[in-house]
Amino acid sequence: MALALRVIACLDVHDGRVVKGVNFANLADAGDPVDLAAGYGAAGADEIVFLDISASAQERATTRETVRATAERVFIPLTVGGGVRSVDDVDQLLRSGADKVGINTAALARPDLIGEVGQRFGDQVLVLSVDARREPGQPSGFGVTTHGGRRSAGRDAIAWAREAAERGAGEILLNSMDADGTTDGFDTELIAAVREVVDIPVIASGGAGRVEDFVAAARAGADAVLAASVFHYGVLSIDEVKRALADAGVEVRIGSKA
Repeated sequence: MALALRVIACLDVHDGRVVKGVNFANLADAGDPVDLAAGYGAAGADEIVFLDISASAQERATTRETVRATAERVFIPLTVGGGVRSVDDVDQLLRSGADKVGINTAALARPDLIGEVGQRFGDQVLVLSVDARREPGQPSGFGVTTHGGRRSAGRDAIAWAREAAERGAGEILLNSMDADGTTDGFDTELIAAVREVVDIPVIASGGAGRVEDFVAAARAGADAVLAASVFHYGVLSIDEVKRALADAGVEVRIGSKA
């Protein structure tokens, strides 16, 4: 029996505030991360992803105090990423209340980190964040970026997703940098390409604008669908998305709060 598709609310945090922009640029304030996370938990979100989007670029660690405050008010799985460079960083975030930890830049720089995290904490703890954009020079047509999409990693995104899964990543958080914040729909071609080469869960991120977009991502092979701006600004609710998915025949968890 297939697992229910998860609907995830994403908090992109910059300098302690939730922000949202288009393609990680022109960032606008969207609220307090702790309050927003608690609200999404009450509204029926299956998980929260907390990404400190400036941590790697500014070469600093994710703010553990904010993570701790969020974990105290949220009782669904919490994934935290941004500036995670070592097994010790993962340990500190888990101690602060994270259930899973997202890694991007550090894993590209030293892929052995994936296995080291898995060996110490279990594969389920590590969520590999793949910020992909269309790059004609790569074999698959998709390349990997780092530092919030500001730098090309010079790697093929599909090949990197496959390698990370083989090294022990627990999930792939697949963010389309081309679609991010545009509300033009998830990149279903990218989702399907990654789905074809990995057997671990794939979280689709980037581009959600309508309930139909979430259905399309599920049909392309996503195990979870993630959105930020459409939830932050009230364009869509968790409940609307889950009911649209259910109506389309996708199994989701709809409880009394959803």
